[in-house]
Amino acid sequence: MPELPEVETVRRGLEPAMLGQRIVAVAQNRADLRFPLPERFAERLTGRRIEALSRRAKYLIADLDDGEALIMHLGMSGRFIVEAPGTAPAEPGAFYTEIGRHLVHDHVVFHLGSGARVTYNDVRRFGFMDLVPRSLLESSKHFAGMGVEPLGNELSGVLLAALFANRSAPLKAALLDQRLVAGLGNIYVCEALFRARLHPKAAAGTLATPTGRPRAAAHRLAQVIRDVLEEAVAAGGSTLRDFAHADGSLGYFQHRFKVYDREGEPCVTPGCSHRIKRMVQSGRSTFYCENCQKRV
Repeated sequence: MPELPEVETVRRGLEPAMLGQRIVAVAQNRADLRFPLPERFAERLTGRRIEALSRRAKYLIADLDDGEALIMHLGMSGRFIVEAPGTAPAEPGAFYTEIGRHLVHDHVVFHLGSGARVTYNDVRRFGFMDLVPRSLLESSKHFAGMGVEPLGNELSGVLLAALFANRSAPLKAALLDQRLVAGLGNIYVCEALFRARLHPKAAAGTLATPTGRPRAAAHRLAQVIRDVLEEAVAAGGSTLRDFAHADGSLGYFQHRFKVYDREGEPCVTPGCSHRIKRMVQSGRSTFYCENCQKRV
């Protein structure tokens, strides 16, 4: 599933085509994706102007001029194709391009005032769309109880210590808990824990002292989470299955992986003679160096 940097790349690819544009027509080619589309979906979107295009965790949000917000989630294989007059189709943050684009999987098409067309194509239909009043967005079923944004100003060692205090769950599981920190996924948690020199099985509560104050490891982890995500966004995400930008160029952060998907390869830490190991936590592969990553 696309992680936060990939979704942010999609947002940045869509913004030039969609921001400030009026939706002149919507072709809704089926009644549902993962879930049924909202009632009168096409009718409610037609004529609306897109005032802002943002991201919350792994969701895309388009603010409309009537006070509603269009929520979009890519699921496993969802992608957008932008077609502007006189230009070749572009796929901002396109995953799974080896599947090929089959028109039968073009489920929603937004026709914009500029003449551009933005198509949502989803082979597996695990993505979804919803319409929610902007004023009720944070309390909606999609975002109620969602944790802090890892690229926002709130993330800090102090906050991590407060969130994880007295928790016996493994550190990796706590970081993947969307109720605590929203938007982190398996790839970037593995990379962040390696850079922070923290063992994925360490108890999350060890980031805080008995009195709840953050240990040095908490400050270090907060900073490397931000660093890893910002580097990944700048690199356009990770190309695990032909991920591409709107201009067709690939995401390249996978070339900077230090542990993820490197089982059996030498650790990149200077002076470390160990090899990267893999274990399974909660059904997901965890990659780590047992020599460099210590329990607090």
